[in-house]
Amino acid sequence: MNDQQNTRQQLATFAGGCFWCMVKPFDELPGIVSVVSGYTGGHTGNPTYAEVGTETTGHFEAVQITFEPELFPYTRLLDIYWQLIDPTDRGGQFMDRGSSYRTAIFVHSEEQRAQAEASKAALQAEKRFKSPIVTEILPAAPFYPAEAEHQDYYKTHPLDYKLYLKGSGRGDFTELHWNGREDKERLRSRLTALQYEVTQHKGTEPAYDNAYWNHFQDGIYTDVLNGDPLFSSRDKFDSGTGWPAFTSPLEPGLVRREADYSGGGVRTLLRSRLSGAYLGQLSYDGPEPSKLHYRIYSAAIRFVPKGELAVNGLERYLALFADDKPVEA
Repeated sequence: MNDQQNTRQQLATFAGGCFWCMVKPFDELPGIVSVVSGYTGGHTGNPTYAEVGTETTGHFEAVQITFEPELFPYTRLLDIYWQLIDPTDRGGQFMDRGSSYRTAIFVHSEEQRAQAEASKAALQAEKRFKSPIVTEILPAAPFYPAEAEHQDYYKTHPLDYKLYLKGSGRGDFTELHWNGREDKERLRSRLTALQYEVTQHKGTEPAYDNAYWNHFQDGIYTDVLNGDPLFSSRDKFDSGTGWPAFTSPLEPGLVRREADYSGGGVRTLLRSRLSGAYLGQLSYDGPEPSKLHYRIYSAAIRFVPKGELAVNGLERYLALFADDKPVEA
């Protein structure tokens, strides 16, 4: 079994309940080419949303992701997938009940099957859930894209999407099972007190007394929690604030903006998208032409010098420094 014809681009197919909620977590990440909502695994051709909803077609609501494994490997897609679902539920997902809302991983190659099986076994061994993991791993079947109104629903119907997501209980379930006391204790044990305070509680570190405020060596600044590449030294500038400053993220899809209304004003906070770590703030007093100023706390990032990019799995960024152009301080 192998329907992956293009090694630079591959397919991943996941059923995780309502497909409206399964697009945004994968969309616009590095290496993600497209995320399509649709139907798969059933016994009818070209099903409609209404037909699948009758629970007579055998189809699952699912998303099919076209991705570049060199930029975003399949194992990371699996990591995201498990945190979106209740893998112990045989009858649907959250408030959506019925066979079309069951969970399943549809694999497109024997390599994907092996990785999915290993990932499922590891999750079961963690004992994160009291009940057994029942999510099936199935061979990929014909995939039928859903109607246009169901594509990119979080973008085209933002209010309806937010209300549905909140009401479904999906977010509360994720917070309970993936950010519980044991998770927090494990994180606290491998971070310094300052790193934990900054990344988890939106803390502040001292200006002019932190690791990278005046650091301009060639290299990449990564998320201190999960190693995601966030910023490049080529985009770093001296802001005069005593904290690291960048004009743009290295991978925009890995840095999330968040409105903050506390303190009587409005601020734009920055988080690492996949780890959720608080990074700093965005302002508009940076260099021309964009004037963007990503003020990042040193405690939230780790620097990987140019000479160590390859051994850290970041060799694709070596091209940024191929011209040996000196970095301006």
